[in-house]
Amino acid sequence: MATKQRQQVRKGAHGGMQLVLTEDVQHLGKQGQLVEVKPGYGRNYLLPNGLATVPTEHNLRLLERYKIRVHQAREAKVADLKVLAEQIQRVSVTIEANANDEGHLYGSAGPIEISKALRGRNLPVDAEMVKMEGPIKELGLYEVKLNLGYDIESAVKVLIVKPTK
Repeated sequence: MATKQRQQVRKGAHGGMQLVLTEDVQHLGKQGQLVEVKPGYGRNYLLPNGLATVPTEHNLRLLERYKIRVHQAREAKVADLKVLAEQIQRVSVTIEANANDEGHLYGSAGPIEISKALRGRNLPVDAEMVKMEGPIKELGLYEVKLNLGYDIESAVKVLIVKPTK
């Protein structure tokens, strides 16, 4: 009976395990990068979640092909987001909110309301993309910054008005 050979993971200069990232991992590295991590982190988190792979010749070849496909997909996504950013800058959205006579809102308008108003105009913007210091609490015209991802930013004009009776 032949014994099964365990695939040995290469040790790095600092005694950790060497892995190749298959995804971007925050605070660790970009996809395709050879990184050295503590054995427990690699074995218990990176490998089971498919974020990294063992750097064999076969895996490195597969990763090169995969990186090309991911790069093409990322470029297409960035192009779509740039078009979306231009469309957003050309529109303004109106949000109706109840307010008192001085113009102070009874509630507030935040990222959720703004993303809902933009989706109503067929512009797919999630609430996480809306970057605000705090919610809007008064009637008026505001310019709200958006971060669409991949470092693409835009701004939308938001008009807060009282509902017409």
